[in-house]
Amino acid sequence: MFSLKTLSHRMPSVASLILVGAIGIGVSACSEEKAEVKQVIRPVKVVEIAKAGDTRKLDYSGSVKARTEMNLGFRVAGKITERLVDIGDKVKPGDVLARMDSTDYQLAVKTAEANLAAAEKGVETADLVNKRNQQLFDKNVSPKSQLEQASLSYDQAVSSRDAAVSALDQAKNQVSYAELKADHNGIVTTINADVGQVVASGTPVVAVAVDGEKEVQIAVPENDIAEFKPGKAVKASFWADDRLVLDGKVREVSGSADQQSRTFAVRVSLPNDPRVLLGMTATIEADVSNGNSYVSIPLSALAEKDGKQMVWTVDRDTATVHGRNIKVADFTGDGVHVTEGLDAGDLVVSAGTQFMSEDLKVKVPDQQSALAATDQAVR
Repeated sequence: MFSLKTLSHRMPSVASLILVGAIGIGVSACSEEKAEVKQVIRPVKVVEIAKAGDTRKLDYSGSVKARTEMNLGFRVAGKITERLVDIGDKVKPGDVLARMDSTDYQLAVKTAEANLAAAEKGVETADLVNKRNQQLFDKNVSPKSQLEQASLSYDQAVSSRDAAVSALDQAKNQVSYAELKADHNGIVTTINADVGQVVASGTPVVAVAVDGEKEVQIAVPENDIAEFKPGKAVKASFWADDRLVLDGKVREVSGSADQQSRTFAVRVSLPNDPRVLLGMTATIEADVSNGNSYVSIPLSALAEKDGKQMVWTVDRDTATVHGRNIKVADFTGDGVHVTEGLDAGDLVVSAGTQFMSEDLKVKVPDQQSALAATDQAVR
């Protein structure tokens, strides 16, 4: 039989039981607190895929030029002695643009005048001989052969005189060609030769842009030149004035590419507008059919998984992201062209794709704004 003392050592006290229970409840509460993990919702930037249009825009920059620009040069060779115009000067028909030394041509005129005077004397002499032989033949003093010879000499003298007249006119023309004159109303755009320079006949000296219709010349690469046909309607805008936009038409397309740039020259006619000045920089915009239907996304939205190109799309209802494989057409300065895998209205994560995972909860900017407004209302 156990003693009462021994039993007291083996039986726990009521206080001990209460302490053990309290410790157990505390440990259980700590375990439950650790089990509660708050779900992370990552904010993201997104872009909404727009509908692929049936047309696309091509734009090329060029400069305003006159439809007709003449490179004027002397019709004779010589040394330039005077230049009377500068770049930007307006000219009208008959205005003298430059002069050259005409001394030799003036001497040629004097020679031609002397030759003409001698030829006229020869005609007078031949005429007298012809008349005298006619009288002698009428009196049966000289034979007919002598009369015919005198008549032929007279005809020859007349021909020589006519040649001398033409030579004099030609010499006078040479003197007049020593002055370079404008043929049309226009503005001087280029000076190619100056005083003291010896130029050959036809060498460009002054370029004049003729008043009238203005055009824009652009350079189009070979992959887009098929879209520009004469008569095609385009839009012309100007860097100098954003409000100035004119309707133009393609007038001329070069038949061959430039050897250095490998581009084709295209000239676009513009309506008459006093605000359009020669040399202004213009941009030509043309709408062309979109043969390849694609959508554009930023380069930052492109990701790769298992060697395949993909993007992360956001489910609007659950606010979760999901990976989607895409087919890339090409890369441009504005982003990436995608031909397959995306539809109009899709939300694509445009930044932070390296932090995305399947079914990750996210907040798009609109949702963040709505939550912030809710919090403010509660407070």
